[in-house]
Amino acid sequence: MLTFVTPDMLLPILALLVLSIDLFIESKNKTAILFDTAAAGVLLIIVLLFNLPHDQEFYYLTNYKVDGLRLLFKEIFAISLFFTILLGKGYARKNGNWRGILKYDSEFIALLIFCAFGMFCVVSAQELITLFIGLELATIPMYFLTAYYKKDQSSLEGAMKYIIMGSLTSALVLLGYSFWYGAVGCLRYEAILSFVQTNPDNPMFLAGAIFVFAAVCFKLAMVPFHMWAPDVYQAAPTPVTAFLSVASKSTAIAFVITLLYGPLAPIRHVFTYPLGILACITMTVGNLGAMRQYELRRFMAYSSIAQAGYIMLALVGNGKMAVPSIIYYLFIYLATNFCLFFIISVIGQKRPEEFASLRGLAKQSPALAGILVLCLFSLAGIPPLAGFTGKFMLFASAAEGGFYGLVIFAALNSTVSLYYYLLLIKEAYINKPEEDLESLEITFTQSFSIAILTLAVVILGLIPWFSSIITKIVG
Repeated sequence: MLTFVTPDMLLPILALLVLSIDLFIESKNKTAILFDTAAAGVLLIIVLLFNLPHDQEFYYLTNYKVDGLRLLFKEIFAISLFFTILLGKGYARKNGNWRGILKYDSEFIALLIFCAFGMFCVVSAQELITLFIGLELATIPMYFLTAYYKKDQSSLEGAMKYIIMGSLTSALVLLGYSFWYGAVGCLRYEAILSFVQTNPDNPMFLAGAIFVFAAVCFKLAMVPFHMWAPDVYQAAPTPVTAFLSVASKSTAIAFVITLLYGPLAPIRHVFTYPLGILACITMTVGNLGAMRQYELRRFMAYSSIAQAGYIMLALVGNGKMAVPSIIYYLFIYLATNFCLFFIISVIGQKRPEEFASLRGLAKQSPALAGILVLCLFSLAGIPPLAGFTGKFMLFASAAEGGFYGLVIFAALNSTVSLYYYLLLIKEAYINKPEEDLESLEITFTQSFSIAILTLAVVILGLIPWFSSIITKIVG
């Protein structure tokens, strides 16, 4: 039965392999070898994950659980890691980005892989210590990755803010755990669940839950813990920003789902209204903040904040549809966001990653401009793209619980978001560049990735089988 944890074990082995290749192999093409080896290894892990039986449940050493739900989250993490490595390959070559070459390739790849391993631990943990270790392993390497352009003052400033806020979050989690341990006397999920069933109103336990969920709000960049996100997204290298926006957010969502539908299930109703209110405030702040941006990565940060609000809205429902709709949306969000970041990587080779750099894109590369429109419309929830289907399922989950007012509010917010997505389209199609632009260079890796991700953005919204499979697995 070790087959169930083979993909998890392969991740640290792959990280050590990449470091070993860098240490022992001398080649002019070492950068390409490192990234190709890592991409091939992660692709193997993805294949293994998809081929594991999703209808079975397995416990490893009693504290590590693998089932269909956890496999789906691991697939999201692994696919995100795969495309991050492909995205990073372009930044590690000469003239790959206007900010400079992304150096120390093996360390960069290894840190990303260890982040993914921590994410795997988060979703499979069956007690709080393993859960916390997984969270830290998924977070601490991101501090280094954010500051990877070590000679860039803004990169160092963003990393410092991230470290300070991340340390505060870790303290909140541990403080919440201490309250839970004081109330329950055990850190295992089944013991916590048994305690909550018999003592749902225990004040010490509820106080601990408040601290833990405050930390989760930071991880998700939900209001009022969202201010770190724009600075960190702008400071980090674009591949790291992409990984943050998808994989790290998915980890926080997995954390919430694990607790709400696991040890905290008997008191899940207590969090319904606070989550609904926070979701509405978060999507509003994210949408309003995005309207005032001109730097593409800061723009993506506020867009990500708004998307977190939409995703958390699904959790106010009764749960039957919430988890499948969230996982389905995360797959769509992964495809759409990474596709946008690959487009940003093409633009950012010779120009700053700003709105103005999109000017003339429709003439220079009509195909790339068209894909940009598809991705932005998908994020805005325009049919028949996958983003529309995903948002419909999120809103339907909230409506299933009778929260029609919240659904209407979210739908209005989604309409507002179309305005700032149209600003990007205006730059690409209408506004003219102030000077002659150099021609765009698109590598094979970028073309391949953009093609696959665009296909997913379109196809996942047109065929119902994918969402049906997820619902069957989770249900």
